[in-house]
Amino acid sequence: MSEGRMTRMHTRLIVLQIVVVSLIVILVVRLWQVQVVRGREFVAVATETRTREVVVPALRGQILDATGRPLVRNSTSLVVSVDRTTLERLPDGGAAVLARLSKVLGVSREKLKQEIRACGPGVSRPCWPGSPYQPIPVASRIPQRQALQIVERQEDFPGVTAEIQAVRDYPSGKDAAQVLGYLQPVTQSELEKREGLKASFSGVDLVGRDGLEAVYDPDLRGQSGLRRVQVDRMGKQIAVEQPRSPVTGDTLVTSIDARVQDIVEKSLSEAVKSVGSDGGAAVVLDVKTGRVIAMASLPTYNPAVWSGGIAERDYQHLLSKKSGKPLVSRATNGTFAPGSTFKISSVSAMVADGSPLHGTYECPSAYNVAGRAFGNAGGMSLGSISLHTALVKSCDTVFYRAGYEQWQRDGGNKPKGKVKEPMANMARAFGFGRRTGIDLPGESPGLIPDRTWKLNLWKATKDENCKRAKTGFPEIKDEGRAAFAKRLANENCLEGDIFHAYEAANFSIGQGDVLVTPLQLARAYAALVGDGKVRSPRIGWALFRPDGTLDKEIKVPVVGKLPINKETRDYIRKALSEVTSDGTAAGAFRGFPMNEVRIGGKTGTAEVWGKRDTSWFASFAPAENPQFVTVVMVSQGGFGAETAAPAARKIWEGIYGLGKDDNGKQRKAALPSGHPVERLPVIRRDGTVAR
Repeated sequence: MSEGRMTRMHTRLIVLQIVVVSLIVILVVRLWQVQVVRGREFVAVATETRTREVVVPALRGQILDATGRPLVRNSTSLVVSVDRTTLERLPDGGAAVLARLSKVLGVSREKLKQEIRACGPGVSRPCWPGSPYQPIPVASRIPQRQALQIVERQEDFPGVTAEIQAVRDYPSGKDAAQVLGYLQPVTQSELEKREGLKASFSGVDLVGRDGLEAVYDPDLRGQSGLRRVQVDRMGKQIAVEQPRSPVTGDTLVTSIDARVQDIVEKSLSEAVKSVGSDGGAAVVLDVKTGRVIAMASLPTYNPAVWSGGIAERDYQHLLSKKSGKPLVSRATNGTFAPGSTFKISSVSAMVADGSPLHGTYECPSAYNVAGRAFGNAGGMSLGSISLHTALVKSCDTVFYRAGYEQWQRDGGNKPKGKVKEPMANMARAFGFGRRTGIDLPGESPGLIPDRTWKLNLWKATKDENCKRAKTGFPEIKDEGRAAFAKRLANENCLEGDIFHAYEAANFSIGQGDVLVTPLQLARAYAALVGDGKVRSPRIGWALFRPDGTLDKEIKVPVVGKLPINKETRDYIRKALSEVTSDGTAAGAFRGFPMNEVRIGGKTGTAEVWGKRDTSWFASFAPAENPQFVTVVMVSQGGFGAETAAPAARKIWEGIYGLGKDDNGKQRKAALPSGHPVERLPVIRRDGTVAR
């Protein structure tokens, strides 16, 4: 080997030695940095990667009736949930995991994929409406055998959990569905907007979307706990630390009486079915306190349909106009012309405006209003009568004249200065035209039409009406109705800002554009036959802590007072007390034991263009010193005396235990004392109720 070659090899060896030594020095320095300089930092990071913070859901509070019977309670269920984020990180996007899970659960992989996809425009249910960062329940009430297959083979099911969770249970099925409400997952936008929700959100928590569940959600939801879980590299749990235990939500005690609610539901259902109606509503109020004893709305639904996710077919049914929109409460959100039940407001306005309470009034078969004849119901003529008889016999022409004359005193078609509008203002004093403020969401204010409303409506619709006055309504197949609609559009185009005489006349008997909810009508009657105070009804009565101690009692606010004196209120009440024995509801209450409990009330039959009449009956008992008000409304039910009044009679018979049941046995009273429950139930420390 030449000397030059030896020199080159020697040089290479030296360079190699220098490189090796340098690498060793670098490695030693790096190890020193990692273990000494930044040792604590990396230990903390390593520990953090092995530790998971899990928010533990709190048990949601129960909802009870006034006696402590559960309206909504919790039951335990094995629930399988999927973390979509974890699946998306897998190489195949979680396809293999879903395939294995579908075999365990016995459902198709496609259905599981639908369950965990995000809801959005163009995405039909089933889909996930909640946050994408929370586990998505895909199956509930699964057998323990299936749950064990998932838990014991966690390496085959990354992102899948099977845990015992509480699910909502509804012992009374469909009863009071719109009152109770339902639960749905919290959305990502809510997590970001609602202060404090993100920190306490467990990932499986649900929030109230309607009814009492929504209004009292912060109280019912409780406080989530916190659990730190240490896992190995396979994700298996190796240690658990629970620094904060979950706190169960408060128990909500309501004024609803489940016994009365059941009677109301059945009576209303029978009335609706008897005439082939598209729905109805009924309300029972405590006159003394303003609390709701029962409230029903048809069509209805079973709130359990929301548990574990809702199918597209069921979801569309709840929203469908064809099905009557079961989600919407007709008791608080449905608005209807009240017909003659509204005359309590009109007669009050007459007296307040100067008409003599004990005067004499003409009741002809028809009354001329600005050249147009307005006929009495059935064309009857009663001659000279009192206001008492006008209410008992429901004489329309007495009220037509009063409404027309008040309209004339305000200036007719050309009012000057500030108008008095006695009937509209009295209606508002009774609480019509504004929300009652009940502790339920989605309440409608109804409508009390007046001159200002008419002007504003004309401004908003003038262009469309003028257009339709020319083009007509080709989409309406019925030629007669299409022609009528075109004439109406032309009238509204030219003089839609004028509050006409015929509108004032219709207003006086609760027709035309007057719209009220059954709850508003019940509240108005409670104020009239009670102490004259207008209250904001409440369903919630009290909230109890998990240990059974009282958290707070929910008061019923007084929001107004009727501008009529006690003499006038008593006069109207006594007149209405004869409606069931000598008036328009006498047929419906024939044979009723008035000597045991006397019922007072007022029938109402409201015309609806293109449909059958709306049937109403507003009533109270005992007539001498009313404790309850019951209002029944049946849409497209015909005469008030034929449909709503018989349904109300059944409710009164059930409350007081009067007459025989369907089996011929003496009917059992829902409220044997004739009074609602007056004391809150006693709740033990374990959450059970002492009866």
